[in-house]
Amino acid sequence: MLSQTQFMYMAVPALVALGGGVLALVWNPSHQARSLVQHFAAGVVLAALAVELLPEISREHAPPAVLIACFALGSLFMYGLKLWTEHMEHQDALRGGSAVALPRGLLAATLIDIAVDGFIIGASFSTGGSTGPILAVGLSVELLFLGLALASEQLRGWRIVALCAVLGAEVLLFALLGNWLLAGASHAVIGGALAFSAAALLYLVTEELLMEAHTVSERPISTLVLFAGFLAFWTIQLLGGE
Repeated sequence: MLSQTQFMYMAVPALVALGGGVLALVWNPSHQARSLVQHFAAGVVLAALAVELLPEISREHAPPAVLIACFALGSLFMYGLKLWTEHMEHQDALRGGSAVALPRGLLAATLIDIAVDGFIIGASFSTGGSTGPILAVGLSVELLFLGLALASEQLRGWRIVALCAVLGAEVLLFALLGNWLLAGASHAVIGGALAFSAAALLYLVTEELLMEAHTVSERPISTLVLFAGFLAFWTIQLLGGE
């Protein structure tokens, strides 16, 4: 059964996401600054994969065939998502779009990515230990800057705050759902779910955050910011494990 402490940890990313929307309300970053934010978020997600999620998958001792199959399914799912969102963006371009139109492809991808983040957090709490709290706090760093990363001419002001509030509620809902579905599940099921989620996070880094970050001319400091994001999460993991 979910404890009050676990629920509080799960609520942290939701509150942080809302705070990111408020931050975007008072600060309108330049394209270059937004690129740096995306590099930092990419570093955080890479660290979540490398220092917490993949080791947790190994600790579950699920059959290798299950892990390979689930990671492959996750990869195919995210590839299908990419084709779907690109189709929506193409349809918007054909219609000419408008100054107030929302970028449907980006929003759809973000909603699914946040759902996966929430599910990963919930699944990690079902394994016990410190993995759940560390992932909840670590992925909150990504969610804090999400509002800034999404801010654009079409998404600004109170619209970005409202969107971040929705994303915060979504990550909490899927964290609770993931914890409920996997509570008491076998090691094979939990390992498979985490392997599927790992593929989704890898897609988020390579095909969303970094691709979007590289649409502007990159500065040498971008690489340093990427490592700073990795170090921020790793620091949380190291201190949390003491």
